[in-house]
Amino acid sequence: MSAAASPLVDGPGLTRASAVMIAVLRCGVALMWIQNVAWKVPPDFGRANNNGLFFWASLAVEHPVFAPYSAFVDGVVLPNIEVFGWFTLLIEAGLGAFLLIGLATRFWAIVGIGQTLAITLSVLFAPNEWHWSYYLMGLAHLAIFATAAGRSYGVDGVMRETWSASSGRLSRLMMRLS
Repeated sequence: MSAAASPLVDGPGLTRASAVMIAVLRCGVALMWIQNVAWKVPPDFGRANNNGLFFWASLAVEHPVFAPYSAFVDGVVLPNIEVFGWFTLLIEAGLGAFLLIGLATRFWAIVGIGQTLAITLSVLFAPNEWHWSYYLMGLAHLAIFATAAGRSYGVDGVMRETWSASSGRLSRLMMRLS
């Protein structure tokens, strides 16, 4: 079976080497999110010791990038870090898990862009931060979205033919998300 005909390599003119590289990018970004979940520690997410997520979120107030966002973090996020911490933990764990297996990758790429924007608005102007790391995170998610990266050696590629053949709502939704 040729690379173009394989359910794991989807897209006109996509070579096996290109598909592998797209899958490697997707998995690398997934592993980044999985690794970063480790320092988002419940139950207080660092509030007691001014570390972890609490510390990094507070940088949005100490070194504002966008004043309305800083005000939101100061007035809403930090006082409720436990709620936002769980939300962040679940979102980033979902990003890592779904990108790693290549399921609904276009949806998760958009989520990744949103999460990258929130991180960028929190720490872009913090001391000793390399601003290009945040730009590159955003660009990586744009590449994952543009290439529908889960179609290359991911669940999206395996299931796409089945979803396409079905007229069910869930199948139509998955076609759009993948």
